[in-house]
Amino acid sequence: MAQSLAQFFLANFQAHGDERAYGQRHGYRMEWFTYGQVLEMASRFSGELETRGIGKGDRVMLWGENCAEWVAAFFGCAMCGVMIVPMDDGAAADFAGRVSRQVESRLWVCSRRHATDIIAGAAPVVVLEEIKPPVPSTSSGQALSLPNAPGQGRGTRFAFPDVAIGRDDTLQIVFTSGTTAEPKGVVITHGNVLANIDPLEGAIQPYLKYERWVHPVRFLNLLPLSHVFGQFLGMFLPPLLGGTVIFQEELKPSEIVNTIRRERVSVLVSVPRVLQSLKQKIERDLEDGGKMENFRRRFRASEGKHFLLRWGIFRAIRRQFGWKFWAFICGGAALDAETEQFWDRLGYAAIQGYGLTETTSLISVNHPFKLGKGSIGKVLSGREVKIAEDGEILIRGSGVASGYWGADRTEGVADDQGWYRTGDVGALDDAGNLYFKGRKKEVIVTSAGLNIYPEDLQAALRRQPEVKDCVVLGIERGGNAEPCAVMILRDQAKAEEVVEHANQSLAEFQRMRMWVRWPQEDFPRTSTQKPRRNVIAEFAARQILRPGTKEVANNDPVRELIGRITGRSVTAANAEARLDSDLGLSSLDRVELISALEDRYQVELSETSFSAARTVGDVEKMLRGEVKQRVEFHYPRWVLRWPVTWVRWLAQHLLTMPALMLLGWPRIEGRKNLRGWNGPLLVVCNHIADVDAGFVQTALPARFRRRIATATGGEALEALRAPAPGRSLFGRIYDRMQWALGVSLLNLFPLPRQAGFRQSFAYAGQAVDRGYSILVFPEGRHTVDGKINPFRTGVGLLAKNLNIPVLPMKIVGLFEVKQRGKKFARPGKIAVRIGRPIRFAEGSDPERIARELQSAVEGL
Repeated sequence: MAQSLAQFFLANFQAHGDERAYGQRHGYRMEWFTYGQVLEMASRFSGELETRGIGKGDRVMLWGENCAEWVAAFFGCAMCGVMIVPMDDGAAADFAGRVSRQVESRLWVCSRRHATDIIAGAAPVVVLEEIKPPVPSTSSGQALSLPNAPGQGRGTRFAFPDVAIGRDDTLQIVFTSGTTAEPKGVVITHGNVLANIDPLEGAIQPYLKYERWVHPVRFLNLLPLSHVFGQFLGMFLPPLLGGTVIFQEELKPSEIVNTIRRERVSVLVSVPRVLQSLKQKIERDLEDGGKMENFRRRFRASEGKHFLLRWGIFRAIRRQFGWKFWAFICGGAALDAETEQFWDRLGYAAIQGYGLTETTSLISVNHPFKLGKGSIGKVLSGREVKIAEDGEILIRGSGVASGYWGADRTEGVADDQGWYRTGDVGALDDAGNLYFKGRKKEVIVTSAGLNIYPEDLQAALRRQPEVKDCVVLGIERGGNAEPCAVMILRDQAKAEEVVEHANQSLAEFQRMRMWVRWPQEDFPRTSTQKPRRNVIAEFAARQILRPGTKEVANNDPVRELIGRITGRSVTAANAEARLDSDLGLSSLDRVELISALEDRYQVELSETSFSAARTVGDVEKMLRGEVKQRVEFHYPRWVLRWPVTWVRWLAQHLLTMPALMLLGWPRIEGRKNLRGWNGPLLVVCNHIADVDAGFVQTALPARFRRRIATATGGEALEALRAPAPGRSLFGRIYDRMQWALGVSLLNLFPLPRQAGFRQSFAYAGQAVDRGYSILVFPEGRHTVDGKINPFRTGVGLLAKNLNIPVLPMKIVGLFEVKQRGKKFARPGKIAVRIGRPIRFAEGSDPERIARELQSAVEGL
């Protein structure tokens, strides 16, 4: 049995040294790390700490987004006995600074974007992105492939400081940021964490013989590593299975589904809010497709059927997620019964866990194959749970934290008998299942002395189809507390009618007689997606106690996001401010804004609708659904796989190249510039005619030619795939054949001119991950005068986020042939010139990249 987390880390990561441990988005691509590489990074980082004179008992701030480097820094500190102070990625800089001063930190380890927020004169800074081994400066073009760490396989010994670390030594100090209370630091020891790992390891052992049939189990972890629950599912549990953890910052439902399907994810780790958003996305898609009534009928009919039958009944939905996906693990809040039933009926396991920072996360967890419906699981071995007379959940065991961080560092978490009062109200059934009823301080006590649990009322409201989300809280009026419903409603729903219908399912004393309609598209939330009840309560109290006021909640997220991107204050007074002329939003700012809005509201926004938005008010109307327009482009993945790749290779040599040689045998110049380069590359070229792609591919060496994907006009390509209704049957068949031949034999993919290019760029990243080079024509249209049109800024954005070398090329002589109306040219009349590949530093400005690339092509 391990005596410290350092021993656990070393043993389990070495056991799976060559297997993938972590995957994360880097621009438009995926970056992968093996267990051995993470171990090697942790070893190097512990050496860095030793060099700086930072050792056992010192504190180090760890502040950044989820990534493999974060994990390596965490374990590197643990190996040295250094106390980690994790900060939430979204924490305010002044809060992080106060914590740093309070714990007297010796070092900051943070992401590059947070490094600028650290006050001058504070502790030294190490940037997270610099922890990983540097990419070798070679001509391989594989920008994201990390070099193999020497001796990273099984049984290899890594160089870690020889420090005696035991279960009673402090591992980390976690500063909780609750929704209503001032944050405070919880001191967690190595023993606290191991006390939670030990029972999980024992429960997993009997199932490892079955795991090899689905190996590796892939976890998509959307929980922050700065929280203990996120740590368990992102760092402590996966190594027990040799699993792979994928990190993703984007919470937009469509992106979550795409990642689950694309990366063949087995388990999604998140908070209940995300499960609710995914449910709403499925329902929204069914509504848009006119299939909702049919779904509801099948949903009712599937009750009580075997899960394999339900898989078949809802196979269309399961196909969206991929057939390897089977479970959700959620924590941080209780999952409402309706959402739990929805996913269960579709054949997915919704596994709930319960815990707090003070209990080192896990107290109870549902067994994935023996779910206690509606419960938050059975209590894990090694801890005791009892329900106090007032219903409060009390915990005792070795997982309870040692204390709170303070000046004398002696403030305890538990009472004299070792019981920790959670502040949560719950119940235990005869089978040992624990049920969450709500926060004790949120329980509403009526004038009759009866207790009302907000979760019961919220469940009744969520059963109403008009309710998107809700919070029920107590409002003091006349010396007594009464329940008040704060609701986000769909369309033009009437709040009074919604509450009336919800009250019909409640007891008389529970019924809500006060309600407020929240004026924004979502509640303000914490980093773990919990509503900020204190902010909501203040707003509701003002509305109830001062009726008739037309108050808008402070800190409107839409205007806050616009202000953050533009650097200007956007208030209610300038709702008609124009995004371009008044606020200075560039095309790239618009890309950043739409992504930020989608992340904030967890919705999909049409880029076409967004491009039509001219003012701040237009953006708000679009979010309310007053602007509805959607363009969908298709990106078939089968064109990147066998046997299509073989067919395409034959077609290139037997059809495309002979045809181009006949039309005009091109003169190829500059092939020597590609000596030593193996790809992938981003190829940019001037645009003269539809045959440009053929000339470029013919000019490239075979090692590039056999694996290259070409971006083409998205609107024209989609018109072939989905012909206009007025086309004849023969015309529709002909168009579809052109589309099929284009995407399979020429490997074309859509690059829309008006909207949808973010999805196109993401597809380009997936192609590069498979070893494909990408060919784009940055002008976006054919030249009409022989001169190169200005390059669109999007090529700079693509080059920045693909992070691969860019190859400039130029076709010369073809325009003159085209101008004369000729179909054939003499051999050598047309020339294809190849420049030298160009690398751009990470973080380069996309507009500057586009200008430099245009100059490079013009200079050929």
